[in-house]
Amino acid sequence: MTCAQRLIQLLEAYGVDTAFGIPGVHTIELYRALGESRLHHVTPRHEQGAGFMADGHARASGLPAACFIITGPGMTNIATAMGQALADSVPMLVISSVNQRASLGRGQGRLHEMPHQRETLAGVSLFSHTLHDPEALPEVMARAFSIFHSARPGPVHIEIPLDVMGAPVSDEPITPTRAYPPAPAPEALARAAEWLGAASRPLVLLGGGTADAADAARALVERLDAPTFTSINAKGVLGLDHPLDLGATASLPAARRLAREADVVLAIGTELGETDYDLVFDGGFVLDGRLIRIDIDPQQLGRNQAADLALLAEAGQAMAALVERLPESTQRDGIRRAEAVRRALALAEDAEVAPYAPLFATLREVLPDAILVGDSTGPVYAGNFLASLPAPRRWFNAATGFGTLGYGLPAALGAALARPEQPVVALVGDGGLQFVLGELGTARDLGRPVAIMIWNNDGYDEIRRFMSMNEIPHLGVDLATPDFQALAQAFACRHLGVTDPASLHDALGRLDEASSPLIIEVDATAWTASL
Repeated sequence: MTCAQRLIQLLEAYGVDTAFGIPGVHTIELYRALGESRLHHVTPRHEQGAGFMADGHARASGLPAACFIITGPGMTNIATAMGQALADSVPMLVISSVNQRASLGRGQGRLHEMPHQRETLAGVSLFSHTLHDPEALPEVMARAFSIFHSARPGPVHIEIPLDVMGAPVSDEPITPTRAYPPAPAPEALARAAEWLGAASRPLVLLGGGTADAADAARALVERLDAPTFTSINAKGVLGLDHPLDLGATASLPAARRLAREADVVLAIGTELGETDYDLVFDGGFVLDGRLIRIDIDPQQLGRNQAADLALLAEAGQAMAALVERLPESTQRDGIRRAEAVRRALALAEDAEVAPYAPLFATLREVLPDAILVGDSTGPVYAGNFLASLPAPRRWFNAATGFGTLGYGLPAALGAALARPEQPVVALVGDGGLQFVLGELGTARDLGRPVAIMIWNNDGYDEIRRFMSMNEIPHLGVDLATPDFQALAQAFACRHLGVTDPASLHDALGRLDEASSPLIIEVDATAWTASL
């Protein structure tokens, strides 16, 4: 039994079913072991794509996938994807090679040599560990999965020196460590229930930490009769068109007035960061009422907004316990207050958002159960306000937070692997897609009918608009867009052009006609003119 074989056994024991990676001379021992395993291996065209695929797989399923990455350039390539996963608390296990133990830090110019690889990747991971002793592998894996299951998740990096990868290890039975998250303190629960029970204008803020506790979240906000902001990563937690759900609109004026008027605010599983609550970057999201925070990360309880009461706990347990302590019938006019904000927001009439409303109405009509995965592009920015989802883990994107480009396509492929029973749509711009054109080859290899919807506006339009607003010349933002129809043909994908909602409806309806990816190219200028 080699260390590499033991690693594969441990991954299987911890429930990992998919590995993304590009084989290299420094990782071939992993592939010797992988050939004998049940793990499904996917070969992306770039290590950044591997990381984004693992990210999408985890967001759609709630479970981590593995990445097998070579020393040096492989690790610098995946670092961006790890940064995105760290920013959004997405579990990801990155296994890399590194040069032999005797050569580490000596600067001998060996193949793929990278000074301080572990330290470099520590900045985009929860921890980065060099495995010097092959017998310590079960301990390190237990540490990683304890974080994934019982703390705020994120990427973990384990690098294995070449001489350790093939080293012999003992073949003892594997007993995976199962870690459980912290439960809320009874005294803190009692005080939170007291404050909430006495509130006349409560407000709830639900973040991505509530994604696996939809029933408890819905029961809590209904018991409180409280208008609720669901962050981008919490979309769908309250279900489709819930009357108390104001979505991710907390940066808008009417929503901010509601927040300021609240006498008690309950924030659960949210970092209260600017890309969810202050997208205009003016510091205008203010909470004057008492703030109760519930989070699985103790450090998070003290960031961004000072809490009057802080509970260290897993969101689902805490919400269920609060429901039990609150009065059964509490009417606080919550639905009317939420509807008043909705009318004041008037998103369907907003000049920047309204052109995308027919796009999301069409998606909802044709593919109501779809997982929508976005890049940084106009429809996604608008969808963060407009889209309503029937369940969590069906809307995620890189348009905020770390804000990487090139995320949408590979993350959508990861989601399609994790949830093969559901349609998946990648919402990408022509500029962002050009970061990862090679992953069209991976899409073809997978043979899944993933829809790749390109919002084609001939460049980086979001930056172009900011330049116009600030009277800056349009430099570097007008791109020569490739012939996407020819690219589709080259990668054995289908292609359909779209100019209006009717043609989009027809295109989406043809998604399942074949098992190949479907590129739907939306002419942004023609679309806007058709409305």
